[in-house]
Formats: sequence, structure tokens, C-alpha cells
Amino acid sequence: MLGLSLRDFRGYREAHVELGSGLTVVTGPNAAGKTNLLEGLYFACTGRSCRTANEREVVRFGATAARTVLTCEGDDGAHELSVGFVPGQPKAMRVDGAPVERMLDVANRPLVSVFLPDRLELIKGAPALRRAHLDQFVSALWPARSGTRRLYSQALAQRNALIARIRTGRGSRASLESWDAQLARHGVALMDDRRSAVELLVGPFQRVGAALGLEDDPQVSYRPRSGATQPAALVRELAERLDRDLERGFTGHGPHRDDLATDHGDHDLRAYGSQGQQRLALLALLLAEREVIAAHRSAPPVMLLDDVMSELDRDRRRALVDLLCSTPGQSVITATDLEHVPGSTGDDTTHLAVSDGRALAMVAK
Repeated sequence: MLGLSLRDFRGYREAHVELGSGLTVVTGPNAAGKTNLLEGLYFACTGRSCRTANEREVVRFGATAARTVLTCEGDDGAHELSVGFVPGQPKAMRVDGAPVERMLDVANRPLVSVFLPDRLELIKGAPALRRAHLDQFVSALWPARSGTRRLYSQALAQRNALIARIRTGRGSRASLESWDAQLARHGVALMDDRRSAVELLVGPFQRVGAALGLEDDPQVSYRPRSGATQPAALVRELAERLDRDLERGFTGHGPHRDDLATDHGDHDLRAYGSQGQQRLALLALLLAEREVIAAHRSAPPVMLLDDVMSELDRDRRRALVDLLCSTPGQSVITATDLEHVPGSTGDDTTHLAVSDGRALAMVAK
């Protein structure tokens, strides 16, 4: 079970909700605060917003600080995660009363996955978004490997700084050798992690995508920029492209140029998919990731689905609810009307009604 308390967060002066053990449906009119509730839950789990880079926006107008508190049950008992935020100051994050620097590093926090309409950019946007998402998936799947991307990024920054010095005559090519070796070592490890993670996704993505109505054999695939499988091979590739790197002023080859592709039939959904197909692909990707994580971790991510039903027909709405209810874990869906979520009046569903961004009432279970 999850309990969430908000104080001066977005439109909420103060609120407390208990989420059901399975599907929770949050209903209310437009601008009532449904999305704000999901954002508050995400903020409590991760210490950051899922909607904005300017986190001053999460503080209720007229207030000086926002606070979220999440209570949860883990394999080792009950825990409390709190995040206090005063604009212009570092966040005050605590787990069971003890301060932490990053909520994402807390082993017993609930994992969370979020669908927002804006997240369609994950399918149709720039490759950098998909790389970051893939690396987050790797970290959720295998927490011990979360440092690989950081080590690669550090080596890449050092190599790029050295390239800048060589271009201005303050460095020598010979000094690149050690950084190329480090970059290649971490780069190959990073590609191995990404490749292994995507291989686990292929089957679930195809199955979930088909269940949601994404036709023509939906596929997800890893597209590395480098063909190297050993550090020495990546070192050679870097050496072959050094003149171009010096001309451009940065490293143009390596895992920082990889991509994650979603296809149906022979078509890349990024370039040729309709808005509806891209939406289904995003849902399939998030649900497939949840299934894979559930098989490797003690608990699957909490699914937060905002305004997901508005552009789905009734059959796909039904299929989505069936997928959510047939797999372990908690899910939260927002909708303007309970009828937009087929099967949500059953005994295994919790219904929360939002009114004016202030009051939340459990009206059915």
C-alpha cells in the first residue's frame, strides 16, 4: 500500500490519499488537480518533477515551500520518504528520518513509471531522450550497473576537453591514448548493458503492443552507433575518426550516439507512425519495462497514467485495463469520468475523486 501526503504542492494546500493495492482511478473535471496528484506521487518517489525543469512551479501560489510524504511497505517493513522543497535551496530529502542526497539512490523506494501526453517525445523525439530512458531502465533493472553511464560520461567529457586543447595547440594527440582506453572500456560495458536490457524487452513489447492493437508485428530494438564488442575495437574506431573529431571539436562516435527504435512492420514509428500508433508504442514500452522489472526486482514500478484514455477507443481502453489488472503492482489512472476506464467499478479498483485541487475522497473500493 502507498499513502501520499501533499502540502502546498501545486494546487493542493493539504491532501492525503491512500492508493489501492491494484488499480486506482482518479477522476474529476479538467483543472481539478488530477495531474498534480500524479506529479506529487512521482516527486515523492524520485525527488524531482515529471512535468517541468523549473521546479519552482510545484510550490503552490502564495506559499514559500512544498512538501511531499510517501509511506510504503517494502520487504523489510514500512518506510517513509519525504521531500521538502524551498525554491532557491537544496531539497530536504529524508528516508525514515535520515537525510539522503538523492532519492533515486534509495534502495527501498518504490520504482515509478509515468505516462504523460508530453512523453510521446520519447517515441518521436530526439535519440538523446531514448538513450536517457534506456539507461534509467538499466539502472532500475540492475541497480549495481547504474554507475556505468556516469563513468562513460566522465571519460567522454575528459576526451572532449582534451580535443579542445589539441585544437588550440595546448595538447598532443599522444595524450588521447589513455582517455580512449577508458572511454572504450566504459563504452563497451554500457553497450553490453543496453543490449542485454533491450533483449529482455523484445518479447514483452511485441506481446503487449499486439494486445493494445499495435498491428504489424511491433518491435523494439537497440541501435548502437558502434559495432565494437571489445574495448580494443572501439579504440580503433575512435582512432579512425580522430581527424573528424578534431575538425568538429568533439567526439562524434560512441554509445552517446546510440538509439532505441520502435517499429511496426517495416516502418520506424518515430518517422512514419501516426500519433495513435506512437501513443500505443509508448504504452507498450512502459508496460513491457514494468513486466521485465517485476521479473528481476521484488516489486514492479508503480504505473502513473495521466489522460491516457482520451485518445483510445473503447477496445483499447479495455485492453489497457486488462493488462494493468492482470499483472502484479499498483497503477493510477486519471480520467474526467469513471466510465472512461472500463471495468473500474469492480471490487478490486479504488476510486478517488478530485474536487478543485483541494479535496480528495475515496468513494468506492
